[in-house]
Amino acid sequence: MEPPIMVVNTVLSVMAYDYAPEKEAVYLSDDGGSDLTFYAMLEASKFSKYWLPFCKKFKVEPRSPDVYFRTAVGPMDDPVAAEEWLVVKQLYKDMKNQIESITKLGRVPEEIRRQHKGFKEWDFVSSKRDHQTILQIIIDGRDPKFVDSEGQPLPTLVYLSREKRPQYHHNFKAGAMNALIRVSSRISNAPIIMNVDCDMYSNNSNSIRDALCFFMDEEKGQGIAYVQYPQAFENITKNDLYGSSLNVIYGVELPGMDGYGGTGYIGTGCFHRREILCGRSYSKDYKVDWVKMNRKKTDESAEVLEEASKVLANCKYEENTKWGKEIGLKYGCLVEDMMTGFSIQCRGWKSVYFIPEMRAFVGLAPTTLLDSLAQHKRWSEGDFHIFLSRTFLSGLGKMSLIHKFTYCPYSLWAPNCLPTLYYFIVPSLCLLRGIHLFPQASSPWFQAFVYAILANSAYGLAECTWHKGTAKSWWNDQRMKLFKRMTSYLFGFFDRIFMMLGLTNSGFTITAKVVEDDAAIDRYEKEVMEFGAHSPMFTIIATVALLNLFSFVWGIEMVVTDITSKASLDLFAMQILLCGVLVLINVPVFQGLFFRRDKGKMPTSVTYKSLVIAVSLCSITFYQNGGPP
Repeated sequence: MEPPIMVVNTVLSVMAYDYAPEKEAVYLSDDGGSDLTFYAMLEASKFSKYWLPFCKKFKVEPRSPDVYFRTAVGPMDDPVAAEEWLVVKQLYKDMKNQIESITKLGRVPEEIRRQHKGFKEWDFVSSKRDHQTILQIIIDGRDPKFVDSEGQPLPTLVYLSREKRPQYHHNFKAGAMNALIRVSSRISNAPIIMNVDCDMYSNNSNSIRDALCFFMDEEKGQGIAYVQYPQAFENITKNDLYGSSLNVIYGVELPGMDGYGGTGYIGTGCFHRREILCGRSYSKDYKVDWVKMNRKKTDESAEVLEEASKVLANCKYEENTKWGKEIGLKYGCLVEDMMTGFSIQCRGWKSVYFIPEMRAFVGLAPTTLLDSLAQHKRWSEGDFHIFLSRTFLSGLGKMSLIHKFTYCPYSLWAPNCLPTLYYFIVPSLCLLRGIHLFPQASSPWFQAFVYAILANSAYGLAECTWHKGTAKSWWNDQRMKLFKRMTSYLFGFFDRIFMMLGLTNSGFTITAKVVEDDAAIDRYEKEVMEFGAHSPMFTIIATVALLNLFSFVWGIEMVVTDITSKASLDLFAMQILLCGVLVLINVPVFQGLFFRRDKGKMPTSVTYKSLVIAVSLCSITFYQNGGPP
């Protein structure tokens, strides 16, 4: 799901930070244990010898070579510099072609495997879910032989795939991160740990320096546990088809949390103090001795460090320890990042949310509707877990009550499905039965409802446009909010309840960020919704859309039939308006159900199921008391 060349660009971008390379170590956690990814890292290490000095000389931004060479133009006024620029660009093209050809082949050729001892590790791998710890120090930054083309030291580069055994429960991302914390403490032991997802490259070479400014602040720096940067995405369509940019959350809501003690840890683009991530509690007397922390604690050879560090990434190492409970990322929660950040703040630490003018990290958002809904299902379920946790409900700790409340808009995403489904289903069914639920159009209370709806919509539209959105992107976001509340939050809510009752187990779903179907990519770029998958989520969406369509048609017929007295319009204006808005917002659903012929249309089985359910609901409503009203 994360192509090796994409991972290479992320690794190269963080290796090229504007920071002392001898103080930086880059660890790649490959939970898939792929020799293709390991091969890509070897190629990246070779290219880094030219890429890092190139970035410094030409002041490259961003420092992901793929993104840079895709948009930048070489120097025109200096023939020597222009030739060097073209040489490095060609080196990158050659590396990219080599990696992609090997990836397409699906295996590393034997002649390449013989060139590095690390490939021998895969001789003992039985499967991706059953293998020993694989750890290789690709670049040892302490070794003087590892230098760039200008003779300057390179950052340490380590490949790690933690041990997997069928008999052990694997806490996907949290376990991988905790293994990295243990291993890095043995190899480099830097006081600051930055983690970033493999699909998010560094977009700002000064991010390390910016983060350190907060940690080293003489007045408030001692109380800061982590510095969180917002996420940004490069593949968002003009009108943000799936509402994936989350601009209002990142631009308004999280800065608001920052004013009450700090935002949550969102799992990527975050700089942590190592000792706080490892369980240290807050103390007013806490002081950091940066000089002492920066001293190297080992002069052992790379081979010795590899073997010693493998033990730290084994499954048995953390048995009967505090790892995953009080040390490192928390286990047992689908949003282990948010739970970890929340727990750190409950120990009395603060965090900083920093939005630089040039975004620090840029990645990829889901490009299909199902992937987006699956991602929000995991988020809503995990956030609801935090709300129901003993830490949140007990009121213990050093976190203020109002700071806890700032987590509630996200922690209560999941139960928000219940009132939403009520408003999507009950008013339309009551309209079919002739039961009015809202004030009559002639009532003064009707104006209050209209004002609340218009004011909320206008405020949301203003927030969206303030953050460089469009009116259509706001409309798309409203549609996605409805879809998520009907499906993602619904499944997340009941899954969490069932887990509490011991009926199901939690599972981590990887969200695909790269779509290989050219037709699907073309539809996404044209902002045509992708429904081409069999999913109960789509059945719910289609059923609710059809139910409101039938109710809206019935309501219009009532109004037209009763045009003389206008009693129906007075009684049911709000319900008809609600159904009409839901019909309008679901236009892409109707297109997918009945008018589209591409592979992204709604599957035939989903269409039939939703029609049968919607018609059945309408029929039962009509005839349960002897016929239509």
